[in-house]
Amino acid sequence: MLHSSDLRRFATLSALVGWFALAAQFYLSVRLGIVNGNGVLGGIVAYLSYFTILTNLLAAIALTAGALPDRTSPSWLAFFRRPGVVTAITASIVVVGSVYFLILRHIWEPQGLQLVADVLLHYAMPPLFFVYWWWAVPKQVLRPAAIPRWMAYPLSYAVYALVLGAIRGRYPYPFIDVTALGYPRVLVNSVVILAVFAGLCLALILLGRLDQRRHRAPGLS
Repeated sequence: MLHSSDLRRFATLSALVGWFALAAQFYLSVRLGIVNGNGVLGGIVAYLSYFTILTNLLAAIALTAGALPDRTSPSWLAFFRRPGVVTAITASIVVVGSVYFLILRHIWEPQGLQLVADVLLHYAMPPLFFVYWWWAVPKQVLRPAAIPRWMAYPLSYAVYALVLGAIRGRYPYPFIDVTALGYPRVLVNSVVILAVFAGLCLALILLGRLDQRRHRAPGLS
């Protein structure tokens, strides 16, 4: 059984990994934006266009919330301790790692600091956050009826990425590149990924039923 102090230490170390990876990628994105003539703002926009970055940012915030004592942390962090929120982030970051491993890792060869950030964001953070979810979340409150609500995040991202891509003329991922694939194919790809996300959410709920521990639930869903 993991004690609360051990869980906080684990959350603290995992949050540090996440924040370091995000900071490293931020630096690299801004530098690339400057080199490409898009400036600092262009680098920041590119940085915030990736589901990987946004999801790791949510994971780092949730881990920070788990690392801080409830009584002394800002009240808004309570949202990131809610079982449903942590579960939705878990499904999202598993998608990040899975899609990268299965589809994206073959299309480039990062080097140096980019390789470090790449490994941390795609390979280290998903399992770290899954372990945190397993130990921190009171899973008896999780219900399949909450899945449509949890899907608001990836669905909103899909709309955001397509709109931003149309404005910039560049899309963050090849499977949503409207210029190369056209809207019908991109729509199909998006629906498939959303279905995978929903399936992962359901799998996490079912897996959670194997956890016989009892928690004091910090929230509902």
